[in-house]
Amino acid sequence: MRIIGTIPHPSISISVFHMNDKFIVKMEAGPMEQTIKFREDEVKGVEDIKSMLDEEFMKKALERFNEMFSEMKRVKSTK
Repeated sequence: MRIIGTIPHPSISISVFHMNDKFIVKMEAGPMEQTIKFREDEVKGVEDIKSMLDEEFMKKALERFNEMFSEMKRVKSTK
């Protein structure tokens, strides 16, 4: 797997990788990450992926990160 680009965002680190005929988009926020895979026939490259990660998509991704973080805190507090 090799990194082929990054996509700027104010609160999420977004890296794009290429491996085995797939583009892998890894979004990281604090201790959590979300990964999305696209086949090569679905996207043409980093710029195509960047256009797909529009404002609505990123809003939903941030909501998922917040839900994940809340659940992680809940689980840790029960130990």
